[in-house]
Amino acid sequence: MLQTIGVTSTTVLLIGVLAGCSNGSTTPAASSAAASPATSTAPASEAPAKKVTISFLVDNSQDAVNSANALIAAFEKKNPNIHVELETRPGGGEGDNLVKTRLSTGEMTDVFSYNSGSLMQALNPDQNILDVTNEPFMQNVVDSFKPTVTYKGKIYGAPAGATMGGGWFYNKKIYADLGLSVPKTWAELIANNEKIKAANITPVIGAYKDDWTSQLVVLADFYNVQALDPKFADNYTANKTNFSKSPAAFRSFEKLEELAKKGYMNKDLTATSYDAGLKMLAEGKGAHLPMLTFAIPTLEQNYPDKMKDIGFFAQPGESADSNGLTVWMPNGDYIYSKSKHIPEAKKFVEFSLTQDALTATAVVSKPTGPYVVKGAKLPDNVAQVVKDMLPYFDSGKTAPALEFVSPIKGPSLPQITVEVGAGFKTAKENAATYDKDVEKQAKQLGLQGW
Repeated sequence: MLQTIGVTSTTVLLIGVLAGCSNGSTTPAASSAAASPATSTAPASEAPAKKVTISFLVDNSQDAVNSANALIAAFEKKNPNIHVELETRPGGGEGDNLVKTRLSTGEMTDVFSYNSGSLMQALNPDQNILDVTNEPFMQNVVDSFKPTVTYKGKIYGAPAGATMGGGWFYNKKIYADLGLSVPKTWAELIANNEKIKAANITPVIGAYKDDWTSQLVVLADFYNVQALDPKFADNYTANKTNFSKSPAAFRSFEKLEELAKKGYMNKDLTATSYDAGLKMLAEGKGAHLPMLTFAIPTLEQNYPDKMKDIGFFAQPGESADSNGLTVWMPNGDYIYSKSKHIPEAKKFVEFSLTQDALTATAVVSKPTGPYVVKGAKLPDNVAQVVKDMLPYFDSGKTAPALEFVSPIKGPSLPQITVEVGAGFKTAKENAATYDKDVEKQAKQLGLQGW
């Protein structure tokens, strides 16, 4: 998932409060797939409707598998003539390659779950994925999600799950003990870190053994970048600016460098894993962990008695007046264009957008943020972390992660940010290194201006 954090990301202009609407009507294609019950006037030779099997591919994380199984069970209960067979794939780069291979060899499942945003665009959607632009079920999807699954003006996917916020988890008990308030500016965050360090507690947890975690300070800062440089994404994609040229974007690397220079992170950060970082946060061994809210299910599973002590805030910028949240959009559910069971596949995707489906999956995996389905309700027992996100959504103080508004994300960013966060390289050096990484990626994508 986050190995490909640069996904995606979060989203185009984001989601305010998810206001009410219906769960949608059945598409004509889906309706035609439903079995018509036999009546007394039917010919005696008419056979009962044949049971159809469709296949569904998700990544092999436990959370994804649990959610998929809950979705399938709820769907089959309402659609007994359609059986859904679950298949899994690895996460990260290995999973990306497997998806591309199965598409190129014509062996893709009828429906598959995959990243939205920049990674989706690399799948040649116009050749491999069914265009769902005009499907009635897409009317139930919040407009801000649609650009993240759009390619050459056509929509190719429906949202699979909830949004995620990119920001800072924090230990509320430490904050209470030290009399700290949630920071709304970077200067306030630094002041909090100084007080935490003085109390002999690690201010910021580095879990760089899993290098993808090192990206969060840079990626979660995009709300602030966009606030200062509203045209950055467009100019970045057109090769008119980059992280070295834009002061607002360069500041993201400077923030990471500052955390390293001031000694706020654990000394063994390159040997500390993601799981170990979550443990430090839950047990109060560290005060902050820059992270996506997709960490919620793991925290709830492993530290259920500590969840009351864990909160979340957006990465602060320079001004409290423009404090807001960078958001990652959910994955997309896509229908393989060469599927032999397109009506049934449409019916499955349509069902995934209903409240019944969202309620069923929320039982096994609590949402990591608000949904992008109109009228969808969050369960009452969502984590405090999700509740901490809602004010940003309610006030419209959200923006998509860069990977959702630009197709470019350099593949070497995790290694580059590890070097800055661990103090091995400066922000200036590695912003320039990342610009070269981005240039290589843009040329591979054949983008104009590169």
